[in-house]
Amino acid sequence: MKVVILCGGMGTRLKEETEYRPKPMVEIGGKPILWHIMKIYSHYGIKEFVLSLGYKGEMIKEFFYNYEVLNNDFTIELGNGKNVEIHSNNNETGWRVTLADTGDYALKGARLKRVEKYIDDSQFMMTYGDGIANVNIKNLVNYHKSHGKLATVTGINATSRFGELKINQNQVESFNEKPEGNGSLINGGYFVFNKGIFDYLHDEDTCDLEIGPLERIASDGQLMVYKHGGFWACMDTLRDMEYLNKLWNEKKAEWKVW
Repeated sequence: MKVVILCGGMGTRLKEETEYRPKPMVEIGGKPILWHIMKIYSHYGIKEFVLSLGYKGEMIKEFFYNYEVLNNDFTIELGNGKNVEIHSNNNETGWRVTLADTGDYALKGARLKRVEKYIDDSQFMMTYGDGIANVNIKNLVNYHKSHGKLATVTGINATSRFGELKINQNQVESFNEKPEGNGSLINGGYFVFNKGIFDYLHDEDTCDLEIGPLERIASDGQLMVYKHGGFWACMDTLRDMEYLNKLWNEKKAEWKVW
C-alpha cells in the first residue's frame, strides 16, 4: 500500500521558516518533518511514498535526489565519470519515493487527484506534510479493511482550528471544517482511502479535500473514524516548531516509534 503525503502548501502561518523552504522541509532535530512522517510509516513496513509537491517543491526533489550522499559517508574517485562509493549507514533502505509536481496554487483535493496515476492498488493511505503522531499504522489499515467503507480518517482530541468530526458508532455523520470547538474529535490526517475517493475529486486548482469532498463522503455514509488517543501534533506555527524540537532534544518525542 502506498502513502500520499501532501507537501504543496505555502505554510503562511510559519512564514519565519517557509519564506525560505516548504513547510515539510522545516526541521525537527536536524531532519525535515517530512522525514519524520515517512519514518513513522516505514516502521510499519510502508515504504512507497508519493509526494504531492507545490510551493518550493524543487527543494524536496533536491533533498531526495541527493539523499544518499547527504546522509551517508562516501568515497569519491575523481575523473573517469566520478565514481562514488556510498558507505550506507542509514535505515531508509527500500524507500521508493515518487515526487510529483501538482502546481503552486492547487488546493488539497486537486493535488490528490493529480497523483491518481501513481496509485496502483485499490487502497492507499494519505496524510498531511506537517502532522506527526504515534498512530499504529497497522491497526489503522486493518480497521479500514474491516468496515468496507470508502474512507477512514484518524480522529484525535486537539484544538478547534481543525476539522471537527460528528460521529455515531465510529461512522462520521458530518465533517465540519470550521468547528466551534466543543471538545469532540477532530481530523488528525492519517487517512486510508479506497480508489473511489477520486470520483469525488476534480483536477481544477479550486478542488479542496475537506470542504466539499470529505463532507459529501461523510453525508453518503462512507467515512469512518479510527480513534487515536495517543500523541499527535501539527507543525503550524513557529511555536509548534520550537515545541517539537524541544521534545526531540529532551528525548520525549513520542512519535519516534522507529
